[in-house]
Amino acid sequence: MQILVRPSGTSFDDVIAVARHGARVGLSDEALAAMAAARRVVDGLAAGPEPVYGVSTGFGALAVRHIGPELRERLQRNIVRSHAAGLGPRVEREVVRALMFLRLKTVASGHTGVRPEVAATMAAVLNAGLTPVVHEHGSLGCSGDLAPLAHCALTLLGEGEAEGPDGTVGPAGPLLAAHGIAPVELREKEGLALLNGTDGMLGMLIMACADLGRLLTSADVTAALTLEALLGTERVLAPELHALRPHPGQAASAANMLRVLAGSGLTGHHQDDAPRVQDAYSVRCAPQVAGAARDTLAHARTVAERELAAAVDNPVVVDGRVESNGNFHGAPLGYVLDFLAIAAADLASITERRTDRLLDRNRSHGLPPFLAEDAGVDSGLMIAQYTQAALVGELKRLAVPASVDSIPSSAMQEDHVSMGWAAARKLRTAVDGLGRVVAVELYAATRALELREGLAGRGLRPGPAALAVIGAARAAGVAGRGEDRYLAPDLAAAERFVRGGGLIEAAESAAGPLA
Repeated sequence: MQILVRPSGTSFDDVIAVARHGARVGLSDEALAAMAAARRVVDGLAAGPEPVYGVSTGFGALAVRHIGPELRERLQRNIVRSHAAGLGPRVEREVVRALMFLRLKTVASGHTGVRPEVAATMAAVLNAGLTPVVHEHGSLGCSGDLAPLAHCALTLLGEGEAEGPDGTVGPAGPLLAAHGIAPVELREKEGLALLNGTDGMLGMLIMACADLGRLLTSADVTAALTLEALLGTERVLAPELHALRPHPGQAASAANMLRVLAGSGLTGHHQDDAPRVQDAYSVRCAPQVAGAARDTLAHARTVAERELAAAVDNPVVVDGRVESNGNFHGAPLGYVLDFLAIAAADLASITERRTDRLLDRNRSHGLPPFLAEDAGVDSGLMIAQYTQAALVGELKRLAVPASVDSIPSSAMQEDHVSMGWAAARKLRTAVDGLGRVVAVELYAATRALELREGLAGRGLRPGPAALAVIGAARAAGVAGRGEDRYLAPDLAAAERFVRGGGLIEAAESAAGPLA
């Protein structure tokens, strides 16, 4: 697969294809022409006597110094070297590839003044499967993701470290040479243009949106399975009830749950042995909470789409001139990255409450304690809920917003920063945690449904979607009811089943398409 980079028009799918699936990239004729035109503007300004920021001056608080022609290549090389100052663990390969591709997308817009040959080298590095070593710490989210982007730019110079396609990390120079890629020599404005963007924040936001979209549908499925296992009522999911409060996400989640519950012989028995007028909030309000998360995700996607259409640099080439601006500030991304972490934490919290209800014999309406085969001899899923609770606790801590913080930098020139990179990094951890929390509910709900079906005397049977999920989960290595066993591998199998889309695929095989 090849993604052709144009001056505009990149999509979420393009970013994910390059970041996660190794898609190749190419430069369109329109992009090459746009870059060449912008470069002519920069070259004209470089030849003139007037100082121009990023072209013939220093950077940040050092912008007051005019730099003569004889020092400008050194100036651009030095900004890359000095800004490649990250520390800590390496950032994931998919994040670095997204970072590089999104920077290439902006370079190809024709608003940065970078020469086409530099863009071609960026594409060549991506296509060769070379991944610059980028570190966890170094970005304040303003001016964009400076340190992470500098580590990527350093590879273009043949300096620093990079990972080869075989996973071996080594000096970037020999890796470039081994793939027939010549290092670039930067000219006026190019070093700055390679660093000054929100590409890391945006790449992580796009991937988080994709992952959360799947998890939200998965959470609707597991919530429906839990409602079924608790003999709850599906009447609260009726479309006319949710039309009274017209939040689109809420309606979508309720409709998903209703489809999964179609044909169940377990729902509606809440008045039988232990009569109750209403199910608990964690069951009855599942569409309201998951729906709010869906609407939050929709807002985050809108912000990401706007940023994806942007050409973020400073200064920019526009209408034949070069202008300074503040578009590199990460606030728009930082806010929604934090907002998604809040939604993930709350969705995990309600998911854990449902799981706990399944395990508590006083609230599970006839299920054995902790879903144990022989309670007392067996502990069942007691500690699986502990693990889930620990994950929820971490998600709540990760929900504390990063974007409300600001630590001034660059001698108070950059006196308000977004911390958007930090918001993105913690959101990735939160998304991972939410996937595990949903996996534990899946594990508990499928076991509860098997136990419920085995309770003799009433002939109650789960619906077709539940049976399809149970069958697919068991085939995927998620163990069913039985005496105590080593749980960690089973929970890991449940996590893979959720993350890989097996849960949604199984539910849809019986229930039809889910939102």
